[in-house]
Amino acid sequence: MKLAVTAPDRLTVRTVPVPDPGDLIARLPHPSALAWIRHGEGIVGWGEAARLTLPGGDDRFTAATRLLTDLFGAADVDDPVAVPGSGPVAFGAFGFDPKSPDSTLIIPRRILGRRDGTAWLTTIGDDTDPLTLANPPRPPENLRWSGGALPEHDWKQAVATAVDRIRQGHLGKVVLARDLTARSTTPIDARVLLRRLAARFPGCYTFSCAGMVGATPELLIRRTGGDIESLVLAGTTARGATPADDQARAGHLFTSAKDREEHRYAAEMVRDALAPLCAHLTVPDQPELLTLPNVIHLASPITGHLAADRSVLDVVAALHPTPAVCGTPTDIALDLIRELEGMDRGRYAGPVGWVDARGDGEWGIALRCAEINGTRARLFAGCGIVADSDPAAELAEAHTKFRPMQYALQG
Repeated sequence: MKLAVTAPDRLTVRTVPVPDPGDLIARLPHPSALAWIRHGEGIVGWGEAARLTLPGGDDRFTAATRLLTDLFGAADVDDPVAVPGSGPVAFGAFGFDPKSPDSTLIIPRRILGRRDGTAWLTTIGDDTDPLTLANPPRPPENLRWSGGALPEHDWKQAVATAVDRIRQGHLGKVVLARDLTARSTTPIDARVLLRRLAARFPGCYTFSCAGMVGATPELLIRRTGGDIESLVLAGTTARGATPADDQARAGHLFTSAKDREEHRYAAEMVRDALAPLCAHLTVPDQPELLTLPNVIHLASPITGHLAADRSVLDVVAALHPTPAVCGTPTDIALDLIRELEGMDRGRYAGPVGWVDARGDGEWGIALRCAEINGTRARLFAGCGIVADSDPAAELAEAHTKFRPMQYALQG
């Protein structure tokens, strides 16, 4: 594996406690924003002290861990705050497919964080005052929308083909995604999208890294010391128009054989992937309901304690891709995705998050997101397909999942 690395020989890192900075997103000085925010807490970063670009390959997580261990291990670090996210941090977004060359890790020059009442600023190198707003955010203008890789009819046909393969016994589940493109007459500023998403979906993990911006409800893994947490989401319905409709939809979702089967595949895979790494692991017997502003999910929170000292990226490597974003069996589902989707997902549905020098970190799955490139935004939405899936219903679900990013772009 040949890695592209832009980094000094030695990082000089200084972390200091600071007064509460208020809105973290408002502190970002320019559009090349790095962020991981939930309920107003988390970390934001800007500038680049180092960038790692990884080609495709099954060992990309191992290569990233090795390279970051070398960079962080050689660094001159002064970190009296010593909480997860203080000191040097790498923000990352990995390609969904092992064949994808789109995995990127960025160590910013400035990191501003807040966690459980503690706030800090990390400086890497000798840049000038980082808290000056260099470029005020500007919303996208005159958006024009266009279809993605497959027209709706063709995508429904792809779903029907997947259902047929599942009913023939080739696999149990596959996740099929589709895309949508928006173009603005002005460059799209990630900070505008972050602010809108964080305000509307505070319970999600609002993220930005190397052009991938979104608000994911799905926590792939959090590692704090030896403790780990994961939140499995699979099985979805749109919110109702009234409280009674909402309650009816939630009840139908919870008792739906199709959605419970889809969820079971995902939860069992996460359990099976984490069990060999853990001294103990707690998995609920049945899912609970997670209600978001636009959808309701079946959710299973999983907790455990690692049996050995492993970086959060080691755990990410064991988990990705989950049935929630790929299917099962993994290899067969991945081949079917390549055959039917008609597009390269890039970093959509890949791991996105951060890791610090202690190996702590939080990683989600890049869902409810868009890839931003200048004046262009490419949106993604995916649906879990099982034997009872209906193509028209899956298309409607995809439309629902596009809405968070459509809102973020349009306001």
